[in-house]
Amino acid sequence: MGLDSKFFDGIRTRRKRPVEPEHSDPTCQWDGCDKTGLHRAPVGRNAEGQFFLFCFEHVKEYNKGYNYFSGLSDGEIARYQKEAITGHRPTWTVGVNKAARNSPLQSDIRSGAHSRFRDPFGFVAEGRGKGPRFETQAPKLKSLEAKAFATMSLAANATPKEIKSRYKELVKKHHPDANGGDRGSEERFREVVQAYQLLKQNGFC
Repeated sequence: MGLDSKFFDGIRTRRKRPVEPEHSDPTCQWDGCDKTGLHRAPVGRNAEGQFFLFCFEHVKEYNKGYNYFSGLSDGEIARYQKEAITGHRPTWTVGVNKAARNSPLQSDIRSGAHSRFRDPFGFVAEGRGKGPRFETQAPKLKSLEAKAFATMSLAANATPKEIKSRYKELVKKHHPDANGGDRGSEERFREVVQAYQLLKQNGFC
């Protein structure tokens, strides 16, 4: 086969690159406009991430009359703005939840009136589940708290009701008017009042 054969003419060392289609610019989506639409404009509420394509003149015209809250009442707009502060995510008021509502008062825990363990099925109340693990332990007292209980002749695990009852009893007994102005009784009266105030401030009653 000679070098001037037609077969040699068809041999190429490089492949032809495919011709890439030319990308034409989008047309303005404004009715009756055939200009190039390179400027994006939001479609509206409930269509986030979607845009119209307008030319420069028509995107300005569109933006002048655009209202994201169109069709909403004043109340709905206010609610949307409030929820936008947290990114429209659910929120809960601090401390207002089921666990907080059902938890005992701090004063009940400190006084020992409330058990330190949960008993949702009432087994302990019915006499089941007895043992040292279920027993209510007396709270650990500070020195002034222990002195206050001693002044009122009460045990450390006395309930708020018992503390108030003993306070009324001692006040009635040692009040100066009931003892003819006796100075010893007056001092005892002052000690009882101070002890009760300390227990009350520390949440025991």
